[in-house]
Amino acid sequence: MFEKLVAIEPISLVPAAEKALSSFAKQVVMYDDIPTDNNEIISRIGDADAVLLSYTSTLDKDAIESCPNIKYIGMCCSLYSPESANVDILYANSRGITVTGIRDYGDEGVLEYVISELVRCLHGFGKSLENLPEKPWNGLPEEITGLKCGIIGLGKSGGMIADALHFFGADISYFSRSEKTNAKEKGYRFSHLSELLSTCDAVFCCLNKNTILLHEKEFEQLGNHKILFNTGLSPAWDEAPFAKWLEKDNRCYCDSLDALGNEKYLNHPNVRCMNVSSGRTRQAFDRLSEKVLKNISEYNRRNNIL
Repeated sequence: MFEKLVAIEPISLVPAAEKALSSFAKQVVMYDDIPTDNNEIISRIGDADAVLLSYTSTLDKDAIESCPNIKYIGMCCSLYSPESANVDILYANSRGITVTGIRDYGDEGVLEYVISELVRCLHGFGKSLENLPEKPWNGLPEEITGLKCGIIGLGKSGGMIADALHFFGADISYFSRSEKTNAKEKGYRFSHLSELLSTCDAVFCCLNKNTILLHEKEFEQLGNHKILFNTGLSPAWDEAPFAKWLEKDNRCYCDSLDALGNEKYLNHPNVRCMNVSSGRTRQAFDRLSEKVLKNISEYNRRNNIL
């Protein structure tokens, strides 16, 4: 059992899960606001030996070094790699601190967002920023059937989006670090990024945080009259060529401002951003809570902690 467990910011656990934390620590402290700076993070952690945080704060080397009692850090958010994490995992590990994270808890909501917005775009079901009825993307209402769709990043989320689009009859290409056997069996084409961008009508960026693949050359390859979705936690592009691309006959969809990158684009006529996280659903909070508690239980089991 930990001596003191501190959640330094809101972590979106369901009430039953918050209550269950008391079985893992003699003292549990939960903060309901986001710390403003490193000094506040250090102050909140204090002498705690276990720390929980979400994706809205960063636990860097200085903060970890200033809190020598830390033994366990639980990221209550997605962890894909040390490089993209909001915790200095490599430094923490060098201090003997265990860092855990979770994956695949909000993908279903993101998938529903993508399909919903794509259907609205193709059929013209939505309204413009001027509150006028939007025209169907290609003039006449169209189905997803036959739409050339390119997935950039065929991980769990990208794979789910590809499968859903395929179910509706889309023609699927994808770019990933390597060809996926199961994707080939489904008939998805493994493509070079340049080929995918130039041949697909709709492109879906499903990348890890802080991964940028779309530069000036890539936007030139993407061309005009294209639909671009970004479902990541940060922009998948360099801002300057993205801004230039937006001025043409194109459309970009992002659920959150984190994915869009800059609030000045929120009112751009070729941007559709709801400024909310589509993965934050009731069911996602249930999955998140279950996995956070499981990570702590596994840590205790491995370290023979009762």
